[in-house]
Amino acid sequence: MTRVLIAGLGNMGRSHALAHHAHPDAEIVGVVNRSGVLDDPDLGGYPVFSGFAEALTATKPDLVVIATYTDTHADYAVAAMQAGAHVFVEKPLALTVAEAQRVVDAAKSTGRKLVVGYILRHHPSWMRLIDEARTLGGPYVFRLNLNQQSSGADWEKHKALMQTTSPIVDCGVHYVDVMCQITDAPPVRVHGMGLRLSEEIAEDMYNYGQFQVIFADGSVGWYEAGWGPMMSETAFFVKDIVSPNGSVSITDANKGASSDIEGHTKVGGLLLHRPGDDRLIDLPDEPGHQALCDAEQAFMLRAIAEDIDLSRHMNDAVASLAICLAADESIRTGQSISLEETLK
Repeated sequence: MTRVLIAGLGNMGRSHALAHHAHPDAEIVGVVNRSGVLDDPDLGGYPVFSGFAEALTATKPDLVVIATYTDTHADYAVAAMQAGAHVFVEKPLALTVAEAQRVVDAAKSTGRKLVVGYILRHHPSWMRLIDEARTLGGPYVFRLNLNQQSSGADWEKHKALMQTTSPIVDCGVHYVDVMCQITDAPPVRVHGMGLRLSEEIAEDMYNYGQFQVIFADGSVGWYEAGWGPMMSETAFFVKDIVSPNGSVSITDANKGASSDIEGHTKVGGLLLHRPGDDRLIDLPDEPGHQALCDAEQAFMLRAIAEDIDLSRHMNDAVASLAICLAADESIRTGQSISLEETLK
C-alpha cells in the first residue's frame, strides 16, 4: 500500500486526491490545504495540514502529489524526494529551467520517481495522434493553440495564475510536450510575441501570447494561448500537424465553449491526410477529466512498483518548459532566444 500526501486541493489537486481515494493500492495519509480545512464530502476524514513541511514530517509518505501554484513546485518536490518520497508534480514543473533541472537532478540522485502532470500522455486519443504523426515522418509543421474565453470565477482563476505564470507557459507546456514526443529533435530557437489585453492584470504580464519554435531536424512549431473575457471563440482549438508525407489533425468535433476543461482534452476524431487519400479516424468513448487523472495516478503508482525508467519523460518535461520560458523571455525582450546553450 502506497502512502500518499496530497499538496493542493484546487481543481487538479482534488481530482488527483479522488484518484488515490479510489485506488486499491493507495492510502491518503494527509492533505495540505492553505486554509487547514477540508470541507469536501468526497474526501472527508483525512488529516489536514496548512503547511507542507509539517505535513511531510508528520505523515512520512511514500508518494507526494504536488498540485499547488508553480512557484512552490521545485522546493516542495526536492524536499519530498530528500525525505524519501516519490513525486508527482503538476505542470509546469518549475518557474525556471534551472529550477526544473534541480528537481530532475534530485530525482536522479535520490533514486526517486518523478512524474510531471502531462495529462495528454495518458489520453488514448492523443497517443494515437502522436503515433499517426510519427508514422508520417518529419520534419514537421506543428500548428497548435488553446484560447480560453473566461469570465466570472474562471477569469478570477486565470488572473490568480497570471500572478506568476503566463498562459503560453501554463498551457503551452502540454502542447509543446506533444511536439517533443513527435519530433525527438532538440529545440534550437524560439521567437514569441504577446499583448496585455486587460488592465485587471499586472503591467508586466500579458494574457495573450504566441510563439514559433525551430527544432534541430528542421521542424517548426507555432503555439498560441490567450485567457480572458475578450478572447474569441473562433478557432480556439487548433491541433494540426503537417509533414512532407501528409498531415494529421484533430477534427472540429463539438467541444463546447473554450472555457470547458473537458473540451481541452477531447479529440473526437482525427483526419489523416496523405496526397490523394483522406481518412477519418473516429475515436468514440474518450475518457473525461477525472478518468484521465485516475490514469495519471495509476501510472505514477505503476512507475514506483515496476521501477519504470522515466529518463525520457523528465528530459521532455525540462525541454518543453525551456521552450515556453524562452517564448516568454522573447515576448518580454523582443528578441529571439537560442536554446542550444540552455539545454546542453
